[in-house]
Amino acid sequence: MHTGVNTVDPVALTLGVIVLVVVVGDLLWTTLWVEGGAGPLTTRLMRGTWAAMRRVGEGHPRFLTLAGPVILSLGLATWIGLLWGGWTLVFAGVEHAIFDTRSDDPVSLVERFYFVGYTLFTMGNGDFTPNEGLWQVLTGLTTASGMLLITLVVSYVVSVLDAVTQKRAFASNVSGLGYRGEEIVRTAWNGDGEAFRGFDLSLNSYTAEINELTTNHQAYPILHYFYTDRREYATVLGVVALDEALTLLRFGVEEDVRPSDPILANGRSSVGTYLSAVGSVSVRPTDRTPPPPDLDAVREAGIPTVTEERFAESVDDLAERRRMLLGLVETDAREWPGSGRTDASLARPSGRS
Repeated sequence: MHTGVNTVDPVALTLGVIVLVVVVGDLLWTTLWVEGGAGPLTTRLMRGTWAAMRRVGEGHPRFLTLAGPVILSLGLATWIGLLWGGWTLVFAGVEHAIFDTRSDDPVSLVERFYFVGYTLFTMGNGDFTPNEGLWQVLTGLTTASGMLLITLVVSYVVSVLDAVTQKRAFASNVSGLGYRGEEIVRTAWNGDGEAFRGFDLSLNSYTAEINELTTNHQAYPILHYFYTDRREYATVLGVVALDEALTLLRFGVEEDVRPSDPILANGRSSVGTYLSAVGSVSVRPTDRTPPPPDLDAVREAGIPTVTEERFAESVDDLAERRRMLLGLVETDAREWPGSGRTDASLARPSGRS
C-alpha cells in the first residue's frame, strides 16, 4: 500500500467518468430499453457506418451484406473500448491508485491499461493491486461492469440474430406469393365463385409477422442494416409488395369479392405501425411518389375491379404513406418493385417461373 501524497489529474478523472457514464448509458439503453431503440452513440455509429458502406459498395449488393455484421461488431468493440478506456482514465487520474506487487516503481499508463483489462474481463488483478479504500471498491465495480457487459452483449447478439431470422422468414413467406402487389393479388385469386377464399388466413398470418417485425425493430434498430442480396429475403420489398396488395384489395377490387374489410384494415394498420417504427430511427419520406399499382394487371386475371378514376383517387389519398414506403426502399439501397431493375438482388429465386 502507498500512503504518500497522491498526484491527482482532474482532467483524466473527469474525462474517465464522462466516458463511463456515456458508454454504460448507451449500453443499457440499447440492450434493455425495448421502447427506446438504440442509444445515441450506437445510433450514430449505425447510421455513419451504413452510409459509408453504401458509398463504398454502390453497385455491389454482395458487399452490403456485410453491413449488419460489421455494424454489430463495431458496436460491441466500441462498448468494450470505451469501457476499458474510461476505467483506465479513472485509474490514471491518481498516481497511487494501483501499485506493482513486484517493485516500488511507478505504475505506467500502459500498465494501468493492462490492469483495467485484466480486471474488466474478470481474470483477476495480475501483478498489480489497487490501493486500499476507494480504489478497491472501484476495482470491484470494474469487474462488475465487465460482467454486465458480457451478459448483456451475449443476450443482445442472440436476440438480434433471432430477429434477423424472423424478418427473413417474413420476406420469404410474402415473396412466395409474388414480388409485387399485383402478383400477390393474382396468386390469391381463386377464380369466379370462390373469390379470395382462404386468403384471409394468410393475411392474418402476415399481419402477425409484421407486428412481430415492428416490435423487433423498435427493440433492435440494427435490424434495418442487415442487408441481403437475395430478393426473396428482402424484408422491405416484402413489406412494400404486401402493402401494395392490400391497397389493390381494399381500393381496387370490388367489395363483393375482396377479403373482409376488418382484415384488410388490420393488415394496413400493421404496415403503418411498422413504417412509424422504422421512420423514427432511420427512414424519411421521399419528395416524390412511386408509381401506382397496375390495376390492369389485376383486371386481366378476371378479378372484378373498380374504375380507374375511383382507384386513382384512393391512391392519391395514400401519397404520404407511399412516399414513406419509397423512402424505406431507397434507404435500404434498393429500387421500387417493378421499376425495371434487373440485377441479381431483384432476380427471382431459382425454381420460380
